[in-house]
Amino acid sequence: MTVPVLENAVETLLSKDIHLLQALNAADLGCAAGPATFTVISTIKRMMEKKCRELNSNLQKVASMTVPVLENAVETLFFKDIHLLQALNVADLGCAAGPATFTVISTIKRMMENKCRELNCQTLELQVYLNDLPTNDFNTLFKGLSSKVVGNKCEEVSCYVMGVAGSFHGRLFPRNSLHLVHSCFSGHWLTQAPKGLTSREGLALNKGKIYISKTSPPVVREAYLSQFYEYFTMFLNARSQEVVPNGCMVLILRGRLSSNPLDMESCFTWELLAITIAELVSQMQENDKWVRGEKFAKVARAFTEPIISNQFEHEIMDKLYDKFTHIVVSDLEAKIPKTTSIILVLSKIIG
Repeated sequence: MTVPVLENAVETLLSKDIHLLQALNAADLGCAAGPATFTVISTIKRMMEKKCRELNSNLQKVASMTVPVLENAVETLFFKDIHLLQALNVADLGCAAGPATFTVISTIKRMMENKCRELNCQTLELQVYLNDLPTNDFNTLFKGLSSKVVGNKCEEVSCYVMGVAGSFHGRLFPRNSLHLVHSCFSGHWLTQAPKGLTSREGLALNKGKIYISKTSPPVVREAYLSQFYEYFTMFLNARSQEVVPNGCMVLILRGRLSSNPLDMESCFTWELLAITIAELVSQMQENDKWVRGEKFAKVARAFTEPIISNQFEHEIMDKLYDKFTHIVVSDLEAKIPKTTSIILVLSKIIG
C-alpha cells in the first residue's frame, strides 16, 4: 500500500536538481529483516531509472527547441564585427552537470565555423565559462566534456572551457569581457527563502507548505514576487557590466500560461513535495518513538528477565519481550513516568 507513496516521493525528488548529483542517498529506518526493505530498494531503483530516462529526454528536447534561438544570437554577433576579434567569450550560467551544456557549446562552435567560412575571415577561438554554485558537481560536468565538445587540433574552432563557481546574482566576470551569455532554466530560481514568511509573533504564515499554494495568504505571494524581482534585477545589473557593447544574452526561464501563480502548472510539484515532506517527518517521528521504546524495553529486560525467567521456558523470553516492546511503544503516546532512585550512604559505627 505504501509503494505509490514511495514512488511519488522519488518522482518528486527527481523533479528537482537532485538528479544532478552522482548518487541518491536513501535510508530505511527500522528496516528489521523482512522482505519490505527489498521492496523499498527495488521500487526506488525502478523509479530512478524511469525518471532519469524521462529527464534526459526532456532536457534534450528543450535544448533542441532552443537551438535556433542560440544560432540566431551567434549570427547576430558576427554582424557586429565581432569576427574581428581573436576569441569569442561565452558564459553558461547555472550550467549544472547535464547534457544541455554540451549542446550549447557544440551549437556555438558549429555556428562560428559556418560564419567564419562564410565571411572568409580568420577562425576565432572559443572560450567558455561554465558557472554554477560551488556545490555543483563540476567533476561530473568536465568528465562529460568529450573531445568533440572541447575540440582538438583538427577542428576549425579551438574551444577552451573552465569552471566558474559562484552565484550569478552578483558579479562573476570583469567588465566588458563576455560576448554571449546563456542560461537555461536557472535564472528564475531563488537562492534563499524570501523574507516576511513569519508574523510579528514568529508564527509561520505558510505553515505546512514550501512554496506558494492555494492555502497561502496574499502576503506569501507578494514575498516571493518581491524576492524574485530583487534577485533578477541583481542578475541583470551584473550582466550589464560584464557583457560587451553589442553583446547578447539568451535566457530560458520557467514560465506558465496563466497569470495566476496558484495555477496547477505552477503549484503541482511543490504541493506534492510538501505532502511528501510532511509524511516523511511523521514517519521519522514514528521511527524515533520506536527507537525510544526499544531502548526502554532493553533496560527493563536487563533487570526483569533474571527475576521472571525461572517462571517461564527460556524459549519464549524473546517473544515475551518483543511483545513488551510493542506495548511500550504504543504507551509512548502517553509520557512514561520518571523513575525514582534512592541513594544511600551508610557508615558502620563501631562500639
